[in-house]
Amino acid sequence: MLAPSTFFKRIPKLVNLKSFISSVSCTNTIQINPEINQNTPNITDFDANIQSLRNKLYPDNLIKVLKSTSDINSAVKIFKWAALQRRFNHTADTYYWIIFKLGMAGNVEEMEGFCRSMVKDRCSGAEDILVSLVDAFVRNYRLNEAMRVLVNMNLAGIKLSIDLFNSVLGALVEEKRGFQDVVFVYKEMVKAGVAPSIDTLNYLLEVLFETERVDSALDQYRRINKKGCSPNSRTFEIVIEGLIAKNRIDDSVTILHEMLELGCLLELSFYRSAIPLFCREDRLELGIRLFTKMKDSNVTPDSFIYGALIQCLCKHLRLDEAVNLLEEMMESQLTPDDNVFVDVVNGFCKIRKINKAIELLEDKHVLITSPHNALLRCCCDADKFFMAKGLLEKMSERSIDDSDSWNILIRWLCEKEGVMKAYELLGRMIISSLTPDRAIYSALVTGNCRLSKYEVALQLFLQLHAKCWILDPASYSALIEGLCRGEKCLEAVKVFCYMSENRCPLQSFSFNMLIEGLCSMRMFNEAVRLQLLAYNSGTSCANATYNYIMLGLSKSDNGKHMLAFLSRMLVQGSNLDMETYCVLIQSMIAQNQIKKCAMFLNMMVNEGFVPDSDTLYNLLSCLANHSKLCLISVTLDKIVSDSEILDSAMYNVLINDAMTHGLLIGSDNTEEKGDGTLTYADLSIKDDVAWNLKLTRGNDSCRGKGMPTQHMEENGIEKNRPEPNGDEGSVKPENKRRKRASSSRNASQMNSEQTSFLACTSW
Repeated sequence: MLAPSTFFKRIPKLVNLKSFISSVSCTNTIQINPEINQNTPNITDFDANIQSLRNKLYPDNLIKVLKSTSDINSAVKIFKWAALQRRFNHTADTYYWIIFKLGMAGNVEEMEGFCRSMVKDRCSGAEDILVSLVDAFVRNYRLNEAMRVLVNMNLAGIKLSIDLFNSVLGALVEEKRGFQDVVFVYKEMVKAGVAPSIDTLNYLLEVLFETERVDSALDQYRRINKKGCSPNSRTFEIVIEGLIAKNRIDDSVTILHEMLELGCLLELSFYRSAIPLFCREDRLELGIRLFTKMKDSNVTPDSFIYGALIQCLCKHLRLDEAVNLLEEMMESQLTPDDNVFVDVVNGFCKIRKINKAIELLEDKHVLITSPHNALLRCCCDADKFFMAKGLLEKMSERSIDDSDSWNILIRWLCEKEGVMKAYELLGRMIISSLTPDRAIYSALVTGNCRLSKYEVALQLFLQLHAKCWILDPASYSALIEGLCRGEKCLEAVKVFCYMSENRCPLQSFSFNMLIEGLCSMRMFNEAVRLQLLAYNSGTSCANATYNYIMLGLSKSDNGKHMLAFLSRMLVQGSNLDMETYCVLIQSMIAQNQIKKCAMFLNMMVNEGFVPDSDTLYNLLSCLANHSKLCLISVTLDKIVSDSEILDSAMYNVLINDAMTHGLLIGSDNTEEKGDGTLTYADLSIKDDVAWNLKLTRGNDSCRGKGMPTQHMEENGIEKNRPEPNGDEGSVKPENKRRKRASSSRNASQMNSEQTSFLACTSW
């Protein structure tokens, strides 16, 4: 037998004994530490590690040092130092650890360099090590690093499996990394000449639906067979779920029928997805059909599927089928959720079979609170108070009552103005060791408001305030309205401020009542402040609310702030109505803002509104006094054409501003006098004002074209037109000259604004 020393002498010197001894892979015992410190290397630790390896440089020892070195720069230096040592060669395992540490530190470029070096060095087991690296990066959610290793394997010509690609694709889809990353890996798979599996195509379908590429997803689904694959249960689950999520129900039904024709073997996950989805979309028959197929395929339904079907059956009031399913479910040792019993109870109540609901809960020995509370609500809604009271007593005896149980009856009594009985129930509730919650306080607030006991309701609110609770929406509105009716607007303001600070919106009608009360007290600044609070808390403001504030501002010393409030109103998304425009116009008249008056009228009419008669008359008078009717000439034409709001007084304002019938018609009598005005007294009868204004709307009105001769004579307007034979000799030349001179004088008397008015109108 050879001595040990002789044995070692016979081993060739070219063989690295230490490497041979440590050839067993350590990848199965990896301890992953994702937190890598990339700070400046500790020189003392680095030197110590080098010293420890100097006489013991074996792959296993090097791996231990690399694993224990927290500083990535030190680890790289140690790895490179080892590569320079004589009689030492790196193994695939040592490469594994340096590549892994670099990848976990996010140093992708250097990581790729070591990947290429390992392949170049032709380390034994390099391919398996690279596969292990991809798997390790995927497990640690370092997907960028996993993709880069995959790319380097592809570039090195290493044969890759479809399972490796699918592991990366699955992680990308799970992490919702988006369409681009999935397509990148898919293209790498095509480059590698690897044919996709159905799992690959399923991942592609999933990311297409997630990124709103529904049509592309359907196209990929249609091409599955061309790629040598057949759709499986997961395929149909992805497609049907994706189509329903995008509200393409009919397309999902088409795919479902195709699936049923193919006879595909479906898994439980498909049924758990599809049946509740079709039930939610009110396609009960499809849900039942899938449920039947599920049982025929010996796939056992779970409680989630039973619950979805029972809920849908109850919604369609098919209570007998729902109860049968419930019994089948319980016989299968499945425990129904509380909501399942609630749905059945509510279903019986809708068809007015409360006794059936009670029997169900008793027969099934249901000792949970929520179905009994649903039954209490049904009894109260049906005004069966004594039945509800008896049920509550049984619940209390069985210790399945809670604060909501008592609150249901207390609120019903409060709404029926039975506050005293509500207080009796409250006392019994406290005796039962149940503490009143905010719902109880809210109910009592509502009850006292219904009895006009606003002071009591306010005291209850203060107690609730002290507990930092808030009222429910109905009680909140009832308290605000009650305090306003009881002339306690300031108290209502405090309630509103507290609730608004807690982001509780108030009903629009109640808020309008509060603003109306403040405006009646001339607290306009407070009303403006509350409106801003309302907007920030989500309270919707009706146009009537804005109008109250604007009307108040217009009548106060703060009228100049109205336009600022209008700006806020528009920014908050409110639209102006007829009343708002009228308030604005009246306010601008009071402030003598002539151009703004005209602007608001023009905007108002363009939006299809017509002002009330008082507003329009005041506006016409104001503009006429300032000779600015030309600003609304086109709008006036629309008003005259489309409505009958103009009365004789308004027409008279317009005619007086137009500088006389003489100028409009062309009378010689007025021309000779040089008087260009015609007052109301010049008209024979009051009703002729409208007729005269209508008369002027013709193109030749200044010549009196179409004017009845008799009417012209009665108003002192001389006929001045040629004889029927067309001979103009009857009109003397001097009269012609006099007429032209008179017309020139009249025209010079009209100021530029009146001339503009006549020119702009289409009369």
